[in-house]
Amino acid sequence: MSGDRAAAGFSGLFADLVRCETRLYNALGDRLRERHGIVTSQYEFLSYLRDHPGCRVADLAAEFAIGVGATSKGVDRLEKLGWAARRPNPADRRSSLLALTDDGARLVAEAERTFTDGLAELLGGTLDDPALTALARALATLRTALERDRVGTPTG
Repeated sequence: MSGDRAAAGFSGLFADLVRCETRLYNALGDRLRERHGIVTSQYEFLSYLRDHPGCRVADLAAEFAIGVGATSKGVDRLEKLGWAARRPNPADRRSSLLALTDDGARLVAEAERTFTDGLAELLGGTLDDPALTALARALATLRTALERDRVGTPTG
């Protein structure tokens, strides 16, 4: 691609990526809020805690490429709602290990069906299997490169 065409193409690609992400995030959030009383970010945190028992706030922040302060506030909210708990970290007194409570585990298990069914409907209703496979492969490759090179990693 020549310089001008590449710039226009990359700008359009960026707009498509961001707008698709925003619309999917919002649509899933609407379904999760209506059926389970949570939003997409809470579902993602709860799901990560389920899949990574004993993780730290810093691990969540790294996974979601958000600041540690914002992540800690999100965990605080999950704690206040009784869905997550901080435990002392025996290896480092300055950090805590995170765990789901029984209520949090039940909630994420119930919400997972809403989340996956919603994604299947929103993506599968538009893209066929080969297109979904190609999209998944391309995004995984891009994400791996960005994470490897620490692109877009918050500093705080």
